[in-house]
Amino acid sequence: MKVVLAYSGGLDTACILKLLIQRGHEVIAFAADVGQQENFTEIEERALKTGAAKYIQEDLREEFVREYIFPAVAGNAVYENRYLLGTSLARPLIAKKQVELARREGADAVSHGATGKGNDQVRFELAFAALAPDLEVIAPWKESEFLERFKGRSDLLAFARQEGIEIEATAEKPYSTDENIMHRSYEAGLLEDPQVEPPADMYKLVQPLASTPDQPTNLAIHFKDAIPIRVVDRDAETSYEDPLALFQFLNEVGGRHGVGRVDMVENRFVGIKSRAVYETPGGTILHRALRDLEGIAMDREVLRLRDMLSPKFTELIYNGFWFSPEMDFIRAAFAQSEELIDGVVRLQLFKGNVVILGRESTSSLYDRELASMDVEGGYDQKDARGFIRINALRLKAHKLIVKKAAAG
Repeated sequence: MKVVLAYSGGLDTACILKLLIQRGHEVIAFAADVGQQENFTEIEERALKTGAAKYIQEDLREEFVREYIFPAVAGNAVYENRYLLGTSLARPLIAKKQVELARREGADAVSHGATGKGNDQVRFELAFAALAPDLEVIAPWKESEFLERFKGRSDLLAFARQEGIEIEATAEKPYSTDENIMHRSYEAGLLEDPQVEPPADMYKLVQPLASTPDQPTNLAIHFKDAIPIRVVDRDAETSYEDPLALFQFLNEVGGRHGVGRVDMVENRFVGIKSRAVYETPGGTILHRALRDLEGIAMDREVLRLRDMLSPKFTELIYNGFWFSPEMDFIRAAFAQSEELIDGVVRLQLFKGNVVILGRESTSSLYDRELASMDVEGGYDQKDARGFIRINALRLKAHKLIVKKAAAG
């Protein structure tokens, strides 16, 4: 059987690659570049030395930013009020490309190394089911034979030494990490104690506040239909319009100013609470800027309806339902709400803060004269008397009922 394995070059997928080969499978190692800081040349060398029939790598960074990150920001996708879904957004893209590769290479199955306790197994396998239900899915961390043989990391390390498998590192790590252009996450190990403060040297993207510059950076972010199309560094007088370059710049400048650290305990889809730490500088800046622009450019009732659906949109992403009819429905509705959310937001980055300085929009619904306390602007204040009287009717009725009930 020919199998396409989502291969990172780490301990788990390195051992799974060897096990699949030992089972008689022809394995294609697929490495998806979604912006993680990895040496892909070394990953390729390790895969081929371990016995992969072929190694295929694809640069998915621009597609990830354009087709996944930007729509998630536009839809106000924030899981449990804090997590901006970096890992959750990358998995459907990787799975989609894995399926496309399987079709192209005539493979019979796809495989991944996600644990049976986490969210990623669900995200991969729901995407496989939606896109290629005919392909067999090999998920070793849910197989009895595999679980009996490998109780944990020490057993995998012993197997790697026995089989001469080259892996990135053999030392026990104090936590596990996942990285892409949207974020870097940390969990497990010492972080499993929710009271333990993360070690200072753990963070890689976002500077501690004590190390951030003492001078702010001023930016202007331009949006078209709720999608960022241009970022201007107003201090350096430079600008970025390419989606990938734009997002990379926001990551760099946001990280430099300490923007985007989150430490939280979240609820996994499988029902387990998990402590995780995230660094999401660029995504945090875009979220703050776009929410501000919506205030001036999005209709009140449309905004309320969108925000009613945003938690469901977020849940679908987190739980792995990117490719689903309900997601198609929500994204179609959101596309309508995002039309004419155009404009520029000026902001300042300083000591971990994203400070909004001002905004303007060609589709602004803000009427300065109507809002002014000094200009009548076509608003007759006497009309408010009837408006208040009508809205007060039910309150008065409720009070009367309460009084009667109390009187017996």
